[in-house]
Amino acid sequence: MDAQTVRVGILGASGYTGGELLRLLLRHPRVRVTLLTADRNAGKPIDSVFPHLGGYGLPLLTSIDKADWSEVDLVFCGLPHGTTQEIIAALPTHLKVVDLSADFRLADLETYATWYGHAHRAPALQREAIYGLTEFARPAIGNARLVANPGCYPTSAQLALIPLVEAAMIDADDIIIDAKSGVSGAGRAAKEGSLYTEVTEGINVYGIASHRHAPEIEQGLTAAAGRPIVVNFTPHLMPMSRGILSSIYVRMVGGATVDDVRQVLAKRFADEPFVRVLSNGAAPATRHVRGSNLCLMSVHADRLSGRAIVVSVIDNLVKGASGQAVQNMNVMCGFPEPLGLEQIALFP
Repeated sequence: MDAQTVRVGILGASGYTGGELLRLLLRHPRVRVTLLTADRNAGKPIDSVFPHLGGYGLPLLTSIDKADWSEVDLVFCGLPHGTTQEIIAALPTHLKVVDLSADFRLADLETYATWYGHAHRAPALQREAIYGLTEFARPAIGNARLVANPGCYPTSAQLALIPLVEAAMIDADDIIIDAKSGVSGAGRAAKEGSLYTEVTEGINVYGIASHRHAPEIEQGLTAAAGRPIVVNFTPHLMPMSRGILSSIYVRMVGGATVDDVRQVLAKRFADEPFVRVLSNGAAPATRHVRGSNLCLMSVHADRLSGRAIVVSVIDNLVKGASGQAVQNMNVMCGFPEPLGLEQIALFP
């Protein structure tokens, strides 16, 4: 890797995050895509799985065991959870890695085993991994070889909550996160629950008090508070392809007001390229961030005295996955952080 160009490989290029990575990287001025893997589609061109990506001279899809690592500097890993640990552990050590699965997000190995049902298969590598919530971990990301890209729900929730917990402005033991996601968050594999007739014209709640993103959110808030934190987190599936909207209910402490909460967030993110806090009275919608790497937030007074509602909105495939992965790549490689991520949201 030189100061101008990074040669990139994508493992699991046929999934939604792989396709979104390619959409972003094809317009990145310092990236050359040299490797794409998709074992079941090995030997095929990328437009056989993503027609919109044809005509850009991308390499043929190949299987991981036939990959030529000598032509790669950095790998994005978009493989399913539970399959990534051993694959990344076997990669050549010269490769930088941004992992979009959940395999390296939880620092505590016992917590991982509890929530994912098996012991971690690369514990030494887990200790090396940096949790890549970019806005809070730039120095560590810049020196990392392996970055664990955060989950979509945890990105939306932690961006809104970490500054408030750090400022001791809210009761960290009284947090309710009501989050709603588009169907692409479930991945591209065929599942009965993701069928059009199962999703359209309705809303589904799932993972009640058991969703695997809960310990990831709690990990970040525990670090911010300096003590163990447990949150009430409930996800919902919406009849839309993209987007996450998190309505977060908090109780203010120490005489803090809704305006104080808004000011803490506005000050913390004033210089951030991808996080914006809206003015009083405004509220974000998923259509305001669709296709972009933005996180939009707003703060509102609850009808219950002493409580506030924070709304945080992202595109689950961009800021919640592939966009944040490119953001982390930029930091790892010393590139300007917004490079390749300047897309304005698609509207309507």
